[in-house]
Amino acid sequence: MTLHDWIGMILTIGTLLAMVWIYTYVFNPKNKERLESQRNIPFDEKNTDSEKEK
Repeated sequence: MTLHDWIGMILTIGTLLAMVWIYTYVFNPKNKERLESQRNIPFDEKNTDSEKEK
């Protein structure tokens, strides 16, 4: 195998392991409260930097 094959294989396996860990974390019922409490952060208008500038 060439160097490019090894790099591609390592990146692919690393991505697979990261996705498995993320999916396990997100779909674990113990983490539901923590994730639900941060559900509306992108839509929260109270904590934006643009309002501080006004």
